Amino acid sequence: MSSAQTEDEITLFERDMKEFWIQFKITYSTEQINQTSALRDLCKETIEALSEKWSKKLKEEDLMIDKIQEYNNEIVQQSKYVAEKEEQLTEIKSKLNEEEEQQKNLTDSIQELKEELMKKMEIKSSKKEAAKEKVERVSKIKALFKERLGLEMRRIHDEQLQFIFRHIDHKDPDKPYMFTLSINDQGDYEVTSCTPPLDCIAELQLKLRETNNFSAFVANIRKAFTALSYKQSA
Repeated sequence: MSSAQTEDEITLFERDMKEFWIQFKITYSTEQINQTSALRDLCKETIEALSEKWSKKLKEEDLMIDKIQEYNNEIVQQSKYVAEKEEQLTEIKSKLNEEEEQQKNLTDSIQELKEELMKKMEIKSSKKEAAKEKVERVSKIKALFKERLGLEMRRIHDEQLQFIFRHIDHKDPDKPYMFTLSINDQGDYEVTSCTPPLDCIAELQLKLRETNNFSAFVANIRKAFTALSYKQSA
């Protein structure tokens, strides 16, 4: 009896276990199916969301690429514009440098001309002063020559001195023998006229320039006029 009861209990337990497993499998399978379905739906929704997101993102990236390309094109154009302006600026700088060089050369030339002009003015002033001194020296001995040599001196146009000798022709003591003397641009004595003409006047002029002995020059001209007078009277 006890053995039969034990077998019944075992059989019952096995049956209960079998039912439990059947029920467990049914429950688990249903949950698994539900979970799998939910997971599939979630994955589908996620994929759709990601697809939409990445599709939008790709469109944005396409727009960004187009914008970048547009920017690149604009940069290329700006680079060309800048290069052209730099080339123009280089040309302008080159012209400015040339003009500055020309201006410098012109300034240097003007400075050289100014210095040369100043030197010429100094030389001219010096020569003018020397000529003035010579004229004054001649004027100082005017009275002496007039008294001893019968010589009269007159200041005429262009700062020239006219020398008039008398008492040379013994037949006509008042007959004038004359020459005109000036100071040239070089500051030298120069005979500009001689009446009557003397063949030796150029030689006497040269000697005066060499020796600067004015008294001897005037005395030699008087001697030449005297010799000419005797020659014409003979």
